[in-house]
Amino acid sequence: MESPRFTFNPKEGIDNPAMIISDDNELDVSLLPRLCHLKRLEGQSFGFMLTQQSGGNFEISTVELWSPAEAGGLREGDRVLEVNEEDVGHWDFSRVVKKIQSSGFHLFLLVLGRAELQQALSIGLDLQMLAKASKGDGCSRPRLCHIRRDPELGLGMSVASVEAGPKGRYAVSTVPHGPAERAGVHHGDRLIWINGLLVSAITNSALHRTVKRSGDALTVLVVDANSEACYARRKVPILPVMAQGCGLPHSATSMHLVRGDNGYGFLLRQERLAGSRRIVHVLREVDAGSPAAGAGMEDGDLLLAVNGEAVESAEHEDIVQRIRQSGDEVVLTSISVPGRDFFRKLDISPLLFHELTPLTTSAQGGEHFHL
Repeated sequence: MESPRFTFNPKEGIDNPAMIISDDNELDVSLLPRLCHLKRLEGQSFGFMLTQQSGGNFEISTVELWSPAEAGGLREGDRVLEVNEEDVGHWDFSRVVKKIQSSGFHLFLLVLGRAELQQALSIGLDLQMLAKASKGDGCSRPRLCHIRRDPELGLGMSVASVEAGPKGRYAVSTVPHGPAERAGVHHGDRLIWINGLLVSAITNSALHRTVKRSGDALTVLVVDANSEACYARRKVPILPVMAQGCGLPHSATSMHLVRGDNGYGFLLRQERLAGSRRIVHVLREVDAGSPAAGAGMEDGDLLLAVNGEAVESAEHEDIVQRIRQSGDEVVLTSISVPGRDFFRKLDISPLLFHELTPLTTSAQGGEHFHL
């Protein structure tokens, strides 16, 4: 059977991701990877098993019925090429797992089916080239930028509606070398989110009030105009989970603790956030001179991970058991109270922009993890 061929549509132009020319041969569009958008609820898993094959490749080995994974189009045997718009071809298994665990309620997986993978490899196609082809030329990840207000220049940016296209789209103009540009915002960027609010969902006056009342700093999600068009063509929402962090003021901290004669020297408590139903795990009563104090732990810090494994959604007893099973040393990842409040306002996990380091690292084939 003859392979389907791409018919040029002048309305879509040369940026059509299906149009890739190599040695005058047209690429079979059936070989392009699929982008699966998985959306889960609070307390729900994504519903798939990730397995590392020999050679360091990552495969979907199980997809649960009625799960976010199944609803998002994920299939057993899919090869994972990217997680949240990042190439994971050279990552170790634990890093991929941590990236997925920190994704919150939205996860984007770029995958290639088993049959398509075998066909692509049999004719010598480069998988990174296929990934790029599925997006189109010049598609860049969005940026989550934290802008600190200058006494004279202010934020160093202004926002105006984009006249062409759908309503609720805004372009950013920046002052050269001003606070916005220093924070990673580029002149002409499209504004997507502001302080955790989706700008297309609020009125123009509400947007400008938010900017005016932002105080000493403002956090924005932006993307260049070409990439905005690329995401729109692919019908992919632009979310912080796929962004690069630029100048964010708070970050998680990993602490390596070695047990002393009196233990680690802290208490772990389960508490409810004020004004919220959310349960968090808080580090309390840090003893002076203890291993915890020496590692920089402070009372009230929020525990995020144990030995590189995210525990934000874990039960208190499970976390205590993990720490005990770690033996005489443990790696705890935490964030301060101001940091917790900052990321909570943006409705994203503090682990999203933090590289978790496990106590031990394994890159052997045959590993698997339910997510």
